[in-house]
Amino acid sequence: MLALRLVRGSHPLVQLRRLLVAAAAAGVGFLLLCTLGYAVGHPDRSSASLLRLLWCTLPLAATVQFAVAVARTDPSTRPRPGLSAVGLGPARLTAVAAASTAVACTLGSMVALLFYLHLRGDITGLPFDGAAAELLAADQPIPLAAALTLLAVLPVVAATAAGLALRPRKAAETTPQPSGLPWGVALLATGLALETYAGRTGSGGVLAGWILTAAGLAMAGPGLTHWCGRLLQMVRPGAVRLLAGRVLISESRRIGRPLGVVCAVGSGVVAALALGGGIGPLTGLGATLVIACTTATLLTAALEARQSRTLTTEALLRIGAPPTVLRTAALMRAVVLLAVFVPLTWTVGELAAVPLRG
Repeated sequence: MLALRLVRGSHPLVQLRRLLVAAAAAGVGFLLLCTLGYAVGHPDRSSASLLRLLWCTLPLAATVQFAVAVARTDPSTRPRPGLSAVGLGPARLTAVAAASTAVACTLGSMVALLFYLHLRGDITGLPFDGAAAELLAADQPIPLAAALTLLAVLPVVAATAAGLALRPRKAAETTPQPSGLPWGVALLATGLALETYAGRTGSGGVLAGWILTAAGLAMAGPGLTHWCGRLLQMVRPGAVRLLAGRVLISESRRIGRPLGVVCAVGSGVVAALALGGGIGPLTGLGATLVIACTTATLLTAALEARQSRTLTTEALLRIGAPPTVLRTAALMRAVVLLAVFVPLTWTVGELAAVPLRG
């Protein structure tokens, strides 16, 4: 009940972000139900059904990442003075964040179930009754227990991830540099090698190779962002470059991983465009969900970073720093990140497409 009261009393922009999480959850739930319908309608094609289910894990993971990012920027779950006195300490606020995430994802899953049943023709009285009856195997009964189990996966995983991400931690020393860059480069090289081998042999290891590549880029993202900040501070930097570089270094962990994930998704888009060929509606929905959720996660992480710099920004303005300095530093950060991550995205995408062109 406390989570619901906090949800109802939130700012409209916070409510909008929660609705976006619910919309993404609805898309993932619909994909899972379509996979179940395909398995019911084609019992002799278990391998194809398993492959469809594995494809659903990509938009599911992107949605979970987005849900966690939204939970991290939720003002109602941020520790504030006086809340501990009324029983809302850090642990209780973490539980509230997990519950709010579960509510949003459950709402989306229920919308997906209603929309799925409507397109099958099981729910009538609305436009497009049974419009996809043949595609969704309307002649076969859907096992209710299996459908509810699939729909429960996303709320449970998202709520657990939000709780783990926001759990109270002891203060720890921050290192000079994120430690995931070497491992990320190793995973990236392994993924590209696996894609090359799988593309030549015609096996199903291409997806596994791309997942390793994506994991490598996500792991290397914080380290690359850290070195972008170092790059800005090289060769007799002025005040603006020092400020821009310092911000990138301090926020490399917060925005580096979403940047790496967006880079991985972008490389997949580059590879798909290089290979050409059409995609089906469900594959297109899954790809749209992945692109939209990863982009929204990056924007949400940038918003969280901006909120964390509020006190520093106010202090700089109080001591007389002109606003143009802050805007120039922000522009400089964006330029150096684009200069590093855009060529990397294009290169990885082209390398991934090479073994598949033959």
